[in-house]
Amino acid sequence: MQRLIFAFISGGLFGTGLFVSGMTDTSKVQGWLDVFGNWDPTLAFVMGGAMVPMAIAWLLTRERKPLVGGEFPAPSEPKLGRNLVLGSVMFGAGWGLAGLCPGPAVASLSYGGWPHWVFFIAMLAGMWAAPSVRTRLDKAIPAT
Repeated sequence: MQRLIFAFISGGLFGTGLFVSGMTDTSKVQGWLDVFGNWDPTLAFVMGGAMVPMAIAWLLTRERKPLVGGEFPAPSEPKLGRNLVLGSVMFGAGWGLAGLCPGPAVASLSYGGWPHWVFFIAMLAGMWAAPSVRTRLDKAIPAT
């Protein structure tokens, strides 16, 4: 139960941060990506405000355990491969076209109207289809 309470509080804090920083506003995100037009640099401050504390948190958790049990995940292997490149391109294209990624998409469901629900349903469908598409891609074109 304690784990669920921490998850609920963390999710609420994350969603509040996304809302306050403007990351649920699709035009703000698309403005960040429009470097040759009306560029909006505020997303860089939001990203920096997230990455710097997270880097410090990773350094501080080296010999510790989470408060609510389990283990901290091991750092991923910094390997550049087909799956990373393809996933990054697809994520970036969706983010650029819609102005939303999974966190802000969930945070904006309560006020964003039907376009946000359409994006959310399409995002869930993509997550559901991705494993079978990856399996087919791996069979059709083996990774080297």
